Amino acid sequence: MLEKAEGIVLRTIAYGENNVILRIYTREAGKISVMARGAKKPKNKLSAAAQPFVYGMFLYYKGSGMSTLSQGDNIDSFRIIRDDIVKTAYASYMSELLDKLTDEKERNPYLFELFLQLLQKMNEDDDPEVLTRIFETKMMQQAGITPELNQCVRCKRKEGTFSFSVKEAGFLCHHCKGIDEYRFDIHQKTVQLLRTFFYMDMKRLGNVALKQSTKTELRQVLQTYYDEYTGIFLKSRRFLEQMENWSMKTDDKP
Repeated sequence: MLEKAEGIVLRTIAYGENNVILRIYTREAGKISVMARGAKKPKNKLSAAAQPFVYGMFLYYKGSGMSTLSQGDNIDSFRIIRDDIVKTAYASYMSELLDKLTDEKERNPYLFELFLQLLQKMNEDDDPEVLTRIFETKMMQQAGITPELNQCVRCKRKEGTFSFSVKEAGFLCHHCKGIDEYRFDIHQKTVQLLRTFFYMDMKRLGNVALKQSTKTELRQVLQTYYDEYTGIFLKSRRFLEQMENWSMKTDDKP
């Protein structure tokens, strides 16, 4: 049966001498895998669509086994991302996180739109690190690990200064922070950003410019939290961490 879906290529896997398996996140069918036969040949009609981050319309034959790609019409290849090693690293990390946290053929138009909007903003030269932190924050709900971001997880206090506790899974106010000696004593700007990123409608997002120290706090909190509660391993993360550490050293130079 021939199916049609609007989708974004999350990853490509070489199969045999000329074929490519595409992992595509679609609006209509969630995450699917399709075989693009002959796509490694430069003149093959599927080669342009069989690239990471390609956003397009895909026609595929759905059978009892793996589906077979019949046609791929590119809407946007996100060329700016693919030509920039830093943006490629962040986009690869987001793609892998989406892949790890979703089940095959689990339809979720919200996640599709979120991922598409973030790629579009990254392609328009918004800060890829900030966009990735937004994605991590919003994906916590999909992962089933949403922390308490509205109030103190212990006493329910909503006013005052807050720390973030991985152990307690949320914010601790200044009265309760002593219960976790390993808490993150983050700046209140970071506290506000975690709340904003989680609840914000992406359509209202402007170009967010943050100090490196704020981005570092966000990264430490989010990645430690993911490590504790998901246990997932992302191959793209190690390379990304090396780049982020290099970036911080560069920023620290006078």
